[in-house]
Amino acid sequence: MFRGRLWRDGEFLKLWAGQGISEIGSQVSALALPTVAILLLGATPFQVGLLAALENLAFPVLGLFAGVYVDRLRRRPIMIACDLGRLLALASVPVAFAFHALAMPQLYVVALVTGVGTVFFDVAYQSYLPALIARADLVEGNTKLTVTGSVAQMAGPALAGFLIQLVGPARAVAADAASFLVSVASLWWIRRPEPAPKPAAESGRRGFFSEMWEGIQVVFGNPTIWKIAGTTSTSNLGSNVFFAVYLIFAYRVLHLSPGTIGLIFGAGAVGGLLGALSASWIARRLGLGPTLFITSVVSGLALILVPLAQFGWAVPLLLASTVIMSFGNPVYNINQVSLRQAITPDRVQGRMNATVRTIIWGTMPIGALIGGLIGSSYGLMPAMYIGIAISTLAGAWILLGPIRLRVQPEPV
Repeated sequence: MFRGRLWRDGEFLKLWAGQGISEIGSQVSALALPTVAILLLGATPFQVGLLAALENLAFPVLGLFAGVYVDRLRRRPIMIACDLGRLLALASVPVAFAFHALAMPQLYVVALVTGVGTVFFDVAYQSYLPALIARADLVEGNTKLTVTGSVAQMAGPALAGFLIQLVGPARAVAADAASFLVSVASLWWIRRPEPAPKPAAESGRRGFFSEMWEGIQVVFGNPTIWKIAGTTSTSNLGSNVFFAVYLIFAYRVLHLSPGTIGLIFGAGAVGGLLGALSASWIARRLGLGPTLFITSVVSGLALILVPLAQFGWAVPLLLASTVIMSFGNPVYNINQVSLRQAITPDRVQGRMNATVRTIIWGTMPIGALIGGLIGSSYGLMPAMYIGIAISTLAGAWILLGPIRLRVQPEPV
């Protein structure tokens, strides 16, 4: 993290700085938007679950299409356009609130629009990094970006809780809109030429569906990549069942304030910083397969501390759960993302990332809807326990093959 060649790479530093600020803003709206729904608009568990589902719906619907276009077009302009779209959508929330016109349908539209922007941005973002820096620097680059994300998870929720307490949840969303403006400026400032897109399939065939199909083949033809996709998608399914009702549980059962919840998330994210800093060391010591297996299982088990908080020691238990999950997630993600990037040719980076994202994010709206439905029909506790069980089983995908995943490139 504190050493490496990328400290002297000004173009990478521009990307790093802009995304760091943008991620802090995103942490604010991640807490502020559902808080608007719960505390200002009196949303039910199903409505909160639907809000989360709409934010993630674009990945299973548009993910594969995004991959084709990200490989057909230069990636930096796509990222700039997505940031501008998300800026406008989020800025509409405090504006509508000021005119006493804010309602759940608008929040649904905002979630859907920001979700579409996130689909195209994230696919382009993961595919852009190997074009911006050398492949030998990918682990360093992903580590630095993930450490920044962990710092954002520390500062963002605390800032969100403070802003919500100070100006209200609707006005707090403006901080995320402003952060996207900073991201646009930093991306615009990058001057390193991006390689010309070469989207044609290896066979030489061109065409939208031929190109899309090659991305699908890259993922399902590579056992390493599809095991990672299976693990992550199962974990996301369970965690979204769980988190669909998490804030309702915290606000209405534990009677915590937005400021307290923000501090819990922020302080707990210290684990994310430690996980990001130690990710490569842990993988070297344990091996890649065991690292992915252990972090996915432990992160799922950590969720059990949250429902136990109803019996007492609410803040310490929620904090401990957040620390453990925050530690495990970057250890898992830095290693699996760097591996996928390293073994995939640049011309299909976008389609590979889009296919994987379609799979792993496609379970998120499903989980959120399931969690909301269970929470509304049977109560918050059943939804949380089902989410915990699914998340803990995610590591079973790694056990389908040799526990020490082979990292050599597969034919694509």
